[in-house]
Amino acid sequence: MRETLRVAAYAVVVRNGQILLARSPDGEGGHEWVLPGGGMEHGEDPYDTVRRELTEETGYRIDVTGLLGIDSARHTFTHRLRPPEDHQALRLVYEGMVSGGELRPEVNGSTDLAAWHDLGAVPKLRKVRMVDIGLELWLERPVTGRVAKAGG
Repeated sequence: MRETLRVAAYAVVVRNGQILLARSPDGEGGHEWVLPGGGMEHGEDPYDTVRRELTEETGYRIDVTGLLGIDSARHTFTHRLRPPEDHQALRLVYEGMVSGGELRPEVNGSTDLAAWHDLGAVPKLRKVRMVDIGLELWLERPVTGRVAKAGG
């Protein structure tokens, strides 16, 4: 079985009761909202990753104001033509504050829209679980830097 590890960095950016999210295709012809951020490039510092990715996906520049925590997930992926893959995702979640730039969609990237959403509307959005994890870290600020997972 092939083993892979992907490290990514995401930002929770909240201002005036709204959170900044990016929209990503869901692979089924629809879209889902995600935290701005993404995968680290080899040799890149995660602090630089979150700032780069947020600018790419939203047009904003941010100041990182804190490390909220880390999320780890492990999945086994099966492929028809390849051996199974034991995949681990390690996701660093930062808090950020907009320091410049202008809101705009990403061009030729993994997202197609960036927008502010009222915090109260987030539960009704079609979103990935990482949005909920990031918001929980932002709200609770657990000393362990992690939130409890359903069933675990």
